[in-house]
Amino acid sequence: MQLRAALVFVLALGISGMAHAAGEIIIKFSHVVAPDTPKGQAAERFKQVAEKLTKGKVRVEIYPNSQLYKDREEIEALQSGAVQMLAPSLSKFGPMGVPEFQLFDLPFLFPNQEVLHRVMDGEVGKKLFAKLDSKGVTGLAFWDNGFKQMSSNKPMHSVSDLNGLKMRIQSSKVLSAQMKALGANPQVMAFSEVYTALQQGVVDGTENPVSNFYTQKMHEVQKHMTISNHGYLGYAVIVNKAFWDGLPADVRTALNQAMKEASNYESFIAQKDNDAALAKVIAAKTTTVYYLTPAERAEWQKTLLPLQKEFESVIGADLIKIANATAAEVAKEQAGAAKPPATLKPSTKK
Repeated sequence: MQLRAALVFVLALGISGMAHAAGEIIIKFSHVVAPDTPKGQAAERFKQVAEKLTKGKVRVEIYPNSQLYKDREEIEALQSGAVQMLAPSLSKFGPMGVPEFQLFDLPFLFPNQEVLHRVMDGEVGKKLFAKLDSKGVTGLAFWDNGFKQMSSNKPMHSVSDLNGLKMRIQSSKVLSAQMKALGANPQVMAFSEVYTALQQGVVDGTENPVSNFYTQKMHEVQKHMTISNHGYLGYAVIVNKAFWDGLPADVRTALNQAMKEASNYESFIAQKDNDAALAKVIAAKTTTVYYLTPAERAEWQKTLLPLQKEFESVIGADLIKIANATAAEVAKEQAGAAKPPATLKPSTKK
């Protein structure tokens, strides 16, 4: 494995040099989702801003919908230098050899976006990106997609309703353990294959943010969706390290600025797109949308909470602790902000 990694790194160096030998720097940006998803739109925004700020020195080529590589192939393609930039889901970093990223797969760990962003933008995010260096990869930014919902061809209200269902997941030990805890049978499958697998009954259901569910037309082949917000699907924008380090300093500065603008844009549209997609799913009337009651949600949480302890040795107890502490901190702040201002007692002085 070490020899292979070394060969990949040397190959990447060679391709990196060739990429801007002719003057124009080409960045192939590959991803597996549709152009109209939050990720797809943010990639396009990055292209526009990057080409403008570099004054034509850089050309960004975007390849959506697994046109170049599927889920299992894209990170190896980046490491070899076949593409320069990706935005893989955070679940993909576990199989890559950085299991700490599975923090974001833990169910019900992040109650809202505020907690997520504080964790990503703080100490935890920096530690995770630092772990990518040895893999020949540089982390540039975290992008949102949204909280995940369960879908299948049967109603899913209580935990027992998932018993025996074949549920598609990304390759993640945490996600596999999650489905097993719910009584379902996890099935690892490339994202590009999910629609057909659902249509043909190879799998019974899956978990997705609603924007992915709608843009991949899963509402055509899934009769039920449960709004569970049980997990999170986010991305890390990464580049080939040899390619990135070999760029002229002024180009790298401009690309960092373009990535910052694209990331701000992506964060803005992610929730907006999920809300719009949910409205479209409901309007299509092919999928019944169900919201968990507080009691049902509590049952799901109780069932899945033990996964935090189970994966402490894999993810790192310190990272899980920081995430939980951040959630408590945000909850305390929100509770304080919700309190009505104290009324002043009338003065008794004359």
